[in-house]
Amino acid sequence: MPTRRTLLAAALFSAAGLPALAAELAPFTQEGFAAAQAAGASILVHIFAPWCPTCKAQQPILEKLESAPKFGALKVFRVDFDSQKGVVRQFKATTQSTLIVFKGATERGRSVGDTDPGSIAALLNKAL
Repeated sequence: MPTRRTLLAAALFSAAGLPALAAELAPFTQEGFAAAQAAGASILVHIFAPWCPTCKAQQPILEKLESAPKFGALKVFRVDFDSQKGVVRQFKATTQSTLIVFKGATERGRSVGDTDPGSIAALLNKAL
């Protein structure tokens, strides 16, 4: 979930007519994901579960990276591991705490259970 600071920054930049500096966060929908792929966007799919301790450890790392100007064009789709089983299968994910990056329709990398800020940043860089 976006932090208050991230939402405030996005609102201020939008009101000033400036490009957003934070990644765009959205719940996963087939339509939204397909549109992002068709547009050639940099995409992160985060498969998470609210009860997962690794997912909870990943969240502040992802929030910090997603708020960085470098990742401002990143589209982030969150997939609930428990309630979106069809989507989890679509991505061939076997566990929560899975991060998958795409550039358009091409998968560029994935990781499972990673909580190292440096390696998560390196993964997100693959989507740029």
